[in-house]
Amino acid sequence: MSEGSSVKKIAIVGPESTGKSTISAQLADHYDTVWVPEYAREYCAALTNPCTWEDEINMFRGQLELEKQYLPKANKILICDTTFITVKIWSDHMFGESPQEVVDQLPKHPYDLYLLMNIDLPWQEDPLRDFPHMREHFMEVWHKELKALDATYHLISGSEHERLKNAIGEINGFLYQ
Repeated sequence: MSEGSSVKKIAIVGPESTGKSTISAQLADHYDTVWVPEYAREYCAALTNPCTWEDEINMFRGQLELEKQYLPKANKILICDTTFITVKIWSDHMFGESPQEVVDQLPKHPYDLYLLMNIDLPWQEDPLRDFPHMREHFMEVWHKELKALDATYHLISGSEHERLKNAIGEINGFLYQ
């Protein structure tokens, strides 16, 4: 098991219904490590009212806490099924701005590599997904947010099998450069 400081953090990000959870599990299996699930998914499933500003802050804090819990269990790399950048993106869209706490933490909580899942997979209905007709918009937002962070990222496209192959290729290129 690796020391927390030597673990490389790989973020799997992108718009809704782009296979982030699926590929996170596949990559964790391939690299014999753990993956951090998306905290917001379970949190939102338990909500009985529309998501509020405080809920967004809770999801931000919850995602960071989950990563902290999984980091010591990681084997050289930690696969993160999304990041709290999602909180910024959703807050900007739903409320017109982001919690300052989230904005302040973005540059202080980098990932070593981001894999941005493309919107070329068919939309999968899910009660926790809201914007099937805004995938292009949110893809542009993801590119903008990652560029604003000066993040190292690669677009991952193709069928589920091709995505996994492409993601492994990008991770291997990063790890063994």
